[in-house]
Amino acid sequence: MTPSIDDTLQGLNILVVDDEVDGREMVACILEQFGATVYQADAPRAAIEVIREHTPDLMISDIAMPGEDGYSLMRRVRSLGAEAPRNIPAIALTAFTRGVDRARALRAGFDLHIGKPLDPMALVSAVRDLAGQRGWGRAEGGTAPTRA
Repeated sequence: MTPSIDDTLQGLNILVVDDEVDGREMVACILEQFGATVYQADAPRAAIEVIREHTPDLMISDIAMPGEDGYSLMRRVRSLGAEAPRNIPAIALTAFTRGVDRARALRAGFDLHIGKPLDPMALVSAVRDLAGQRGWGRAEGGTAPTRA
């Protein structure tokens, strides 16, 4: 089923980190169809720069990247301190789907672990649910998320 274009994620600024252009752009396209503003980074170093500059509401990162992997990126994000929000919600989007892989992602600081191949609706639902867990919801009469 093709996702419908709506404003489910309107007002959310999301960082997508993946060294593979096609995968990164596919995730960005899905999120943008649902109203999110998406920033893209092709490596952990670029992701840290985006976080410092734009303070995204949520991050989605691949795990397997050359050089520095997603686990290392997540640990760096969690240790940023005053430079950026340490508690940025994060989703690991990865082909590593075993239980031990999920546990490792959660230990590194990710909030959720989603396996590839990607189910677009599962991704949108996970982003919406994670945003809701963090106290974001639609403002009454509007579409922008609000933080509690």
